[in-house]
Parts: sequence; C-alpha cells; structure tokens
Amino acid sequence: MDLFPVWLSLRVSLTATALTLVVGVPLAWLLARRRFPGRNLLEAAVVLPLVLPPTVLGYYLLLAVGRRGPVGQALASVGLELAFTWGAAVLAACVGSIALVIKSAQAGFETVDRQLEQAARTLGRSEWSVFWRVTLPLAWRSVLAGTVLAFCRALGEFGITLMVAGNIPGRTQTLPLAIYDRVQAAQMDEANALALVAVGIVGVLLFVLGRLARLRY
Repeated sequence: MDLFPVWLSLRVSLTATALTLVVGVPLAWLLARRRFPGRNLLEAAVVLPLVLPPTVLGYYLLLAVGRRGPVGQALASVGLELAFTWGAAVLAACVGSIALVIKSAQAGFETVDRQLEQAARTLGRSEWSVFWRVTLPLAWRSVLAGTVLAFCRALGEFGITLMVAGNIPGRTQTLPLAIYDRVQAAQMDEANALALVAVGIVGVLLFVLGRLARLRY
C-alpha cells in the first residue's frame, strides 16, 4: 500500500489546521465580542464554504490562484506557483474547514462571563492578557472542538482539493483522492485499506476529544 497519500494528508491537515487557528480564533473573538458595520455579511461569508458545493469553491479559488488569476500572477512575478501544488491542497483544506473553527470558538467566547473579563481589566490587565488569561482558558473546550473538527474536515477534503491542487500521484494526491482513484481502478483491497486508515485517524481524534471534553477546568 502506497502511504504517500496518508503522509501528505496529515501534512496538509496539520498545516491547514494551524492556519485556520491563527486566522479563525481572532475572527471568532471579533464576532463574539464586537458589533460593527458589515458583521452580518462577515458571518455569512464564514458560513458560505459549508453550504456551497466544494467544486464551486474550488473553481473560484482556481480562478484566483491559477496562472491567469490575480493571486497566481502576483506569485508568478516573484517566481512562485500555488495552483496544483501541495500548498494549493492546504489552501483548499483551510477554506473548507475554517468555518468549523470560527463558529465553534465564537460559541465558546459568547458563553464566557464578561464580568470575569471586566474584573481582570480592573486589576490592570491589558486586553491581550485578558484574552490569554481569562477568555481563552474558559472557552478552550469549544476552541479544541473546532480544532479537531477542522482537522478531520481538512483530512477528508476532496472536491476543493481536486479543483485547485489536482490529483497528481506522488505530488498532490491526498488520502481521499487516492481512495477515489483506487475505487475507479477497481483496486478495492487497497481502497479499503486506505479508507480504514482514514477512519482510524478520525476515530482516534474524536475519542481523544471526547475524553478531553470531560476534563474539568
């Protein structure tokens, strides 16, 4: 069994999850704590990847990062290429999974008692310190749940990846794409083995998440 798709999917999923946390957690806090013009539009944009067909998202991403797209041309001017590389698979996974981080973390931040945050401010804590010492520790379960779900979603990403990164064996062929290829080639034993690997990874993560969720603060 070729394990390249497994390692590539893990690499893509870990990278994408890290990026979604960096971008998603601040956005979640912003949506939970601030009211500003365009907030409803931003919330709609966050949820959009969950409801649009993956091929539609992949198509528009390809228009953006392809050689003729604005992002693709900007990257080409400095000698870089994103479309049909493993980086494009990371981008696809980020787009497909970031809403899970944002909505889960937002729900967690909204449940945090603001009086506790205000008490920390009266003691001289900065907003940055309040976030790291009060808000995030109280909302960690929701952030962790969103992180695990985003990783699982990134691991299973298919449609967006196929459009933006392609299905190139040994280069951009992730685990879901490899399973699809094996089924198309009637290599059912290998497809089943790869599918069991995917189920095993997701099952372990969800089990660990369930155990952590039972921990006390």
